[in-house]
Amino acid sequence: MRPERDLFANFERMRREMDELFGDVLGPGLTRGGGGFSPAVDVFYENPTGGEPARAVVHAELAGIDPAEISLEIEGRELVLSGHRRAAEADDRVYQQLEIDFGPFRRVIPLNADVVADEARATYRDGILRIELPLVQAERRSRQVPIDVDAADRSRS
Repeated sequence: MRPERDLFANFERMRREMDELFGDVLGPGLTRGGGGFSPAVDVFYENPTGGEPARAVVHAELAGIDPAEISLEIEGRELVLSGHRRAAEADDRVYQQLEIDFGPFRRVIPLNADVVADEARATYRDGILRIELPLVQAERRSRQVPIDVDAADRSRS
């Protein structure tokens, strides 16, 4: 075995031992080994023309995740995105660099608007999950509001 291979093998062994020792104490992202991660998301609003209602749109970066491993739920004004990214088969690899997070994930995304949950749609393309959530349309109507005047105030005028 070459000395540089032994060096990287020792680092990998040390990393595994640190993961076992500290577990989730250091928080996600500081240790590797299936502790989970939080996918990056973009949230924006579209108001398309042509009669379609305004909608909230969420893009989630989920490259390398089987869509069958992804779950979406709408709870009030929040979108709950969860799933699992499987680790690559290790074979007999010795890593120089290891940055792709894997393991379970759960992300609660505030929408800051009421949505029509039954009309939500999701598509997965090129590692990006796009979720479209039509916004509840507020009723716009005007109403005359009568003003009650106290009898004592009427006598003063």
